[in-house]
Amino acid sequence: MNKELTGFVKAWEAAVRKSAGPKKRASSIFTPMSVAHVDDDYDARNGGEVSVTQVEKILPNGDFYTGQWLENGPHSQGKYLWTDGCMYVGEWQRGAITGKGRFSWPSGATYEGDFKSGYMDGKGTYIGSSGDTYKGCWVMELRHGQGTQSYPNGDFYDGEWRKGLQNGHGRYQWKNGNHYIGQWRNGVFYGNGTMMWSNGNRFDGCWEDGLPRGNGTFRWGDGSFYVGVWSRDSREQSGTYYPSGSCVGHLEWDPQELFSVDLVDCSICACEKVAIYPSQKSLNILDLDKMSRKGTDFNGRTRWSSADARVSNYSSEDGSYDGSRTSHCDNSIPRVPNLRLKPPKKQGETISKGHKNYDLMLNLQLGIRHAVGRPAPSTSLDLKSSAFDPKEKVWTKFPPEGSKHTPPHSSCEFRWKDYCPVVFRALRKLFKVDPADYMISLCGNDALRELSSPGKSGSFFYLTNDDRYMIKTMKKSEVKVFLRMLPGYYKHVRAFENTLVTKFFGLHCVKLTGTAQKKVRFVIMGNLFCSQYAIHRRFDLKGSTFGRTTDKPESEIDPTTTLKDLDLNYIFRLRKSWFQEFCRQVNKDCDFLEQERIMDYSMLVGLHFRGMSSCDNVTPTSGYSPGSTTPTGNGNMADGAPRLSGVDVDHLVVDPSRWIQLGINMPARAELTVRKSCDTPQLVGQPTGELYEIIIFFGIIDILQDYDISKKLEHAYKAFQYDATTISAVDPRLYSRRFRDFIFRVFVED
Repeated sequence: MNKELTGFVKAWEAAVRKSAGPKKRASSIFTPMSVAHVDDDYDARNGGEVSVTQVEKILPNGDFYTGQWLENGPHSQGKYLWTDGCMYVGEWQRGAITGKGRFSWPSGATYEGDFKSGYMDGKGTYIGSSGDTYKGCWVMELRHGQGTQSYPNGDFYDGEWRKGLQNGHGRYQWKNGNHYIGQWRNGVFYGNGTMMWSNGNRFDGCWEDGLPRGNGTFRWGDGSFYVGVWSRDSREQSGTYYPSGSCVGHLEWDPQELFSVDLVDCSICACEKVAIYPSQKSLNILDLDKMSRKGTDFNGRTRWSSADARVSNYSSEDGSYDGSRTSHCDNSIPRVPNLRLKPPKKQGETISKGHKNYDLMLNLQLGIRHAVGRPAPSTSLDLKSSAFDPKEKVWTKFPPEGSKHTPPHSSCEFRWKDYCPVVFRALRKLFKVDPADYMISLCGNDALRELSSPGKSGSFFYLTNDDRYMIKTMKKSEVKVFLRMLPGYYKHVRAFENTLVTKFFGLHCVKLTGTAQKKVRFVIMGNLFCSQYAIHRRFDLKGSTFGRTTDKPESEIDPTTTLKDLDLNYIFRLRKSWFQEFCRQVNKDCDFLEQERIMDYSMLVGLHFRGMSSCDNVTPTSGYSPGSTTPTGNGNMADGAPRLSGVDVDHLVVDPSRWIQLGINMPARAELTVRKSCDTPQLVGQPTGELYEIIIFFGIIDILQDYDISKKLEHAYKAFQYDATTISAVDPRLYSRRFRDFIFRVFVED
């Protein structure tokens, strides 16, 4: 490189570090110069060595890269400068930021540590512009695992993290000498813990949502103490004071002072927000020699070339897999049948005035608004056994003209029943459902939508307009089963926050008065497929073969069609840590359902093919794709991986759908399978090696069918005509074992 160009690059590099935004540049583009051969790398696909060179590149958008280069992307060591002043220096692996490195922001903030596919992932240290320092484990750019946090105000935390918040066991020390040691959940004290003040006082006991709740002991420095049950509500507070010897100095002490005085200065400092994450930075690397050979797609976006000279389907603009565009020079990618997709639209028929169920919808909304909105004492998660009593129900009459407790309405008179209201209020709290949001979704101005046809059981399904909640009508027998298993269900979902079983939020009944005397019982559930991602394929999987195929011809199958076991033509590959958690949770959930004598449940699976729109076709990924997991921060959530931002971190607790969790928004790979032609139906086909980048959703549904006399008769009748192992109606123990065996063949470790 000549002296003039070298001098220009150095001056420009110094200027861009100071810059907070891009500068105007000359229209000419400097030709990248490959300098010297440095090393050889072995390409297993091609069976030969490929050269690693040292390069300096000024990119078309003004970014700058200097370092080692392998074929069409950075490799080994290199430095990348963005025009906004961000910079990465460290290890690369075939075009992706992977390995040890250092990322710096224009504000002066830095991260030094492990990277995986462009994410801060592994062990590393983040130092914020204000001195905020975190040293520890990261997962997908969030604090996750063991770590220490030093805050600008002098506070310090040492302990466990989860999803960017303190979670597990940890110690928090304030600058004034106070400190807390104990359990945390979602960034607040939760569970058993000890608070010690610098004046010698301390509290040992149970905490909930950052405050003492339940049994605990407050001790003074002089040895006297108060033992009791603690609550922010003075009506629930009770206890006994024990003086130290002849000291009676605290007899007049009000236990509520613990909340109003002692804990006032014990607030948790927030972590500094990250302006933009490394994974959100677009890598605009482009081998300029290929620009003249049409190196951009028809939208003007960069295509990356893979190491074996095939053009990848990942866009460097939005980082998402784009399966609709394959290169004409890539003849080795096998073609697969196209998915028939219709333009996206909301499922179901809107229940407007004149609809046969319009009055029923109004009744449901009036009842829910009344049940959720009426004043109630703060709900503890520790419930008494009486709360689960099937007789624990509340009837409310709704006359059209209104009453002291109900508003006037335009529907007919009806009666409303709430089953176990205290339990479901606790469940909504446990599932972090905000009461106001819950009422807006179910009872807002938007009408419900009725799905086109009832399920096989004869139940009708209704969806809220925002797709968050699903309402299912129930038979009396199902209500009895649900109320019988409710104590076990509550205990299970409280013990396992990653449970895959359906989340229930309310159980109600509407009874129409007059001649009809019709009763409609219904349950409110979470909608598994409420997401920013379009669901392209959905499957209902049980592990049986008899009758387990869709009755639609292939030409009529669309994204709203629920396919069954014998229609499944994929296996799903999960990363190791997720797969291990998946196996543990499936086993726990199946143990619970078997214990409750439940059978005929299924795994509902939804697939979003990365980079696919309503009119795209699905094609498999092709080997290595540099930069494939480097999404930008353009805010487009239709395709690609979720983009995390500082705002997202703040809302992880109240909006868990914005975070990847077990069964929700999970990046994975689907491998196409093919069944052999034989007399006995083959549940799982043979893998073909054709892989698709997907976002997968899954959960266990239909968990209210017990092995009653009707199912026993169904088993006897069908077993007489068909192979007993192929039918759905079998003993819960056999059903559980068969279900697990099947699911663990469909979901495998990647």
